[in-house]
Amino acid sequence: MAKFTLNGHEQAVDAAPDTPLLWVLRDHLGLTGTKYGCGMALCGACTVHLEGAPVRSCLLPLSAVEGKSITTIEGISADRSHAVQRAWIEIDVPQCGYCQSGQIMSAVALLKSNPSPSDAEIDAALSGNLCRCGTYARIRRAVHRAAELLRDGSGS
Repeated sequence: MAKFTLNGHEQAVDAAPDTPLLWVLRDHLGLTGTKYGCGMALCGACTVHLEGAPVRSCLLPLSAVEGKSITTIEGISADRSHAVQRAWIEIDVPQCGYCQSGQIMSAVALLKSNPSPSDAEIDAALSGNLCRCGTYARIRRAVHRAAELLRDGSGS
């Protein structure tokens, strides 16, 4: 039985210790916002926060999260009120949308550590998140907009 905190709530999951966190989230806990993309931690669709840092959940074994805190896209905000989510909607970032939860998770982590990132810093921080639709320019604009919202105090 693995115990950890998920989106602020204590969880206990009975799964093999080598089960990837992605499958624990999706199959055991029913949280489908975190996506399966490549299964090799290369595309970023499965990005979650572990102790506040973005990690790829497709290769992260359940044993690695024992006693730790995990945040998924569902834990960012229940009502889309987080500044990054609001900016994503305002800028109309998604095309197909498949990569967007991973993109958002990486953007949230970036803005926590760097509240006013440059284009180059945004590109570097999100470089591990692939968008097959090529919405990178809108993603960058949305990160800048989210930074504005956070600075103005109108984001969470």
